[in-house]
This record gives sequence, C-alpha cells and structure tokens, in this order.
Amino acid sequence: MDIWKIAAFTENGVGGNPAGVVLCEALPDNKAMQEIAAEVGYSETAFAALDGDHWKTRYFSPESEVPFCGHATIALGSVLAQQKGEGRYRLSLSNGDIELDARLVEGAGYVALRSPPTRNAPVSRSLVDEALALFKYPHDALDERLPPMRMNAGNDHLFIALKSRELLRAMYYDLDEGRSFMLRHGFVTVAFVWRESDKLFHARNAFASGGVIEDPATGAAAAALAGMLRDQGFLTSGQLTILQGFDMGRPSRILVRYAEPAGSPVWVTGSSTEIV
Repeated sequence: MDIWKIAAFTENGVGGNPAGVVLCEALPDNKAMQEIAAEVGYSETAFAALDGDHWKTRYFSPESEVPFCGHATIALGSVLAQQKGEGRYRLSLSNGDIELDARLVEGAGYVALRSPPTRNAPVSRSLVDEALALFKYPHDALDERLPPMRMNAGNDHLFIALKSRELLRAMYYDLDEGRSFMLRHGFVTVAFVWRESDKLFHARNAFASGGVIEDPATGAAAAALAGMLRDQGFLTSGQLTILQGFDMGRPSRILVRYAEPAGSPVWVTGSSTEIV
C-alpha cells in the first residue's frame, strides 16, 4: 500500500489543499481507512483500488467517511496520471460513478473531474438565522441577490453569499459548535462566498463536520456552487473561477465548466503538486 501526499487546486504551483492518496490492491475495511486518514492528518484521504474497468474509491476525513471529495479526487487523478498514465479514468464511489481526465503538464498534475449530478433547494429562515449566529454575522451581511441555499454535487453544502470581501475575510466560528450544526442539518461544509463578478467568486468553506476548521480548496462545493448558480438561473453556460484559501495562506484556484440542462454534472479542473 502506497500513500502519496498531494496539494490539489494549487495557484501557480503553490498553496492548494493537501490530500492523502492511497492506491491498493483491495480497499481496506472502513476502520483501517479511518485510522490511515487520521494518521495522514489532512482534511481528506482518497483510497482507490482497481476493480475491472473502474477504480473503487472512498474518501475519509480524520473523523468520518465522506461520500465525495473534490480536492482528493483531483489529487487521486494526479497520482493515477503519474503512476498509470494519462487518460480517462472511471471512479466508482459509494453513491455513484464519476469520471476523470488526468493529464500531466510539465510534470505537474492537471486533472478535470466530472461531478455527480447537481441539485439544490431553498433553506428556511430559521436555519439561516442559526448559521449567522454561529458565524457571528448580522443579517445585513448577506448579499440579497444570491439567497442561501442547500446545494449538492455529491454532498450537501450550505451556501451563503456575503456582500463584501471584508466580511468573507472575517469568517470565524467555534469548531465544536460548527460540527454540531453541520451534523444536525446534514451539511458537509458551510460555503461562504463573495461574488467579485459574474464569473469570479471568492470562497471560504467551514468543514467542522470532518474535524477541520476550514478547507483551503473544496472541489465538491465548487461543483455544487456552479450547478446551483446555473440551476437557479444565475448562469447559463461557460466557466466559473473560484478563489479559495487565500485567507489561510494556501491560495487555491478552482475552475468549473458547466452547461445545460439544469441538474447535469459539471467539470471541475485544477492543478496539483506532490508534497515533499
């Protein structure tokens, strides 16, 4: 069993979100994968084993299994391109199949993943009130043009748009209270964003459900965000850029390509480098 440590969604070769990648002959049992993920210590570790024409894949945070993780998938694609060759790979997840296009550019990984289908729904005012209280934001911090939503492209995330970059920079919360909130409502992350323009968003993702205060880059939430914006009529087709991790000192760039129809998968792309 080999373990790689990869930074995914890097910005000009630096920053990104660290992930563990484990390639094995057969997947270990859940207890063993959980222990390995806790030992690796990153927000996610991807485990993959070849099974016929696809790679059986699971994701574990230090505290729990997660159905889908974007940055760990990008990291996995980088390792597959290095170890098995460039090309298309099909991954079989616990909740469906996805596809990778794994390439190398000047020795670094450049991977696009095709997300699960997207879905989204409004959330109640009481849930928004609870979230704002947790993160110490007043109601007038919200960008009224983009209402809070439950969004999904493999996992459920709470989307909250703020009306300034300064408010996004001020994001803060208690980890234990955040974990309780996310587990109670079924959110993997709470995704705060500030819209600089129609095609450029800045994001911060609280990930207390996995025992991590914040993710530097969250591909699953990026896919859900692009899908939600398209499905709700804020976008039609094209490409969205999401900048994340800058306030953590780990700058990350996530590109998302999307097209109609509503609910269809999107393509999430990013660069990655091996952590040495």
